[in-house]
Amino acid sequence: MGLGRLLATEGITLVYGGGGVGLMGLVANAALDSGGKAVGIIPNFLLQREAGHPALTETVVVETMHERKLKMFERSDAFAVLPGGLGTLEEFFEVLSWRTLGLHSKPIVIIDQGGYWRPLEGLLKNVVAGGFAEPSHLDHVAFVTDFKDVLPAIRAMPRSAGFEKRLDRV
Repeated sequence: MGLGRLLATEGITLVYGGGGVGLMGLVANAALDSGGKAVGIIPNFLLQREAGHPALTETVVVETMHERKLKMFERSDAFAVLPGGLGTLEEFFEVLSWRTLGLHSKPIVIIDQGGYWRPLEGLLKNVVAGGFAEPSHLDHVAFVTDFKDVLPAIRAMPRSAGFEKRLDRV
C-alpha cells in the first residue's frame, strides 16, 4: 500500500506543496482516489509553473516559499519524507532543526525504500560522531523502509511532555 492510500485509509489528511505532478502529485492522487483528503499549499508564482493540482480538497495560495513552509508546518502533525531533491532536503532540515531546538515535537519519518536516503542517515550519524550534534538528536527522526511502518514510527516517536494532540494530518 502506498502512502496516499494509507493516509486515506487511516483518515489522515495529506498536507503538501500543492503540485499536480511528480511523486507528491501521485501521493495526492492516491489519497484522493482512496476517499482521503489532500491539502496543497503553493506559492502563487509556482501555481502555473508546477501545474497546481486541480482536484485537491483544499488549495492554499501563498506569496512566498517561506510562507508555504510555515503553513505546511502549522497544518501538519507529523512529517513523512519521500525521495526528493533539494527542496525536500531543505524542508526536512528545517523541521529537524526546529525539533532539535525544541520548537516543536512533531514526528519526522523518512521513507527509505531502495536505500535512497541511506547516505542521509549516514551523514546524520557522522554529524553526531563528529560532535556537532547531540546523540539524542538522532531520536528526532526515524528511518523506515516500508510505507506500512510510517504510522507506527510516527506513533512511537519521542515527544515533549504534554504533547497529546491526536494525529490526523501528515
